[in-house]
Amino acid sequence: MSTKPTMQHISPASLSSLPERVAYLRAFLNFTDDDAAALHAAAPLVGPLVPAVVDAVYTKLLSFDITAASFVPRQTGYTGAAPAALSDLSLSHPQIKFRQDFLRGYLVKLVSMDYSLPSSWEYLDKVGLMHTGDTGRAAFRHRAKRPALRVELVHCAVLLGYVEDILVEAVMGMDEVPDETKTAVLRALNKVVWIQNDLFARHYVKETEDEAAAAEARAGLGWAAVAAVAVGCVAVGAGVGRWLSA
Repeated sequence: MSTKPTMQHISPASLSSLPERVAYLRAFLNFTDDDAAALHAAAPLVGPLVPAVVDAVYTKLLSFDITAASFVPRQTGYTGAAPAALSDLSLSHPQIKFRQDFLRGYLVKLVSMDYSLPSSWEYLDKVGLMHTGDTGRAAFRHRAKRPALRVELVHCAVLLGYVEDILVEAVMGMDEVPDETKTAVLRALNKVVWIQNDLFARHYVKETEDEAAAAEARAGLGWAAVAAVAVGCVAVGAGVGRWLSA
């Protein structure tokens, strides 16, 4: 019996298309309808955690000046008094409360939206795009004459990791929930967080058409791709080790 796997062709140029990129990400991570069902089933578990998660996230964000600085400028859609300086920021400031509402809605969507709909992935993609400060896109032209609200990728990525860590700890601590349910929920959550991470990165890390064409022409995996897979394996291994030792 042959052990050679069936190889799918993925055109590098196709990854500039959101539907095709999401299809590739879902296939590679094995994000299936079962994962979507696990996230939906987790809504009663995650829902009560949302207020504490939101407070923990913004406490963390306000603990570093480099991340807190993003909340000094007036936020899109906020009409109240904006902070004048970092020293004005606190969990009770109206603009922080306004931003917390967005995060609450985002967390609820993760466990309730229909992952079979293109609009759900478009929403996650827009979450990534909105943090780049790019006002040239149609969806954000209302900010064209305002200061760009850019949050660098490093902060977006590490925040996703922090949110996932909070949720992993919370779910693993639910003694009344069967282990198989915890496993299904956490695996599904991990997959969608990594997809979200890529939907941030795609708007920060730009490949030119020439680079895509060159990648298309190369036979086999380049060293950069091998390194990326190796880093991913190390990250997954570290996560599994953490769960097993918890």
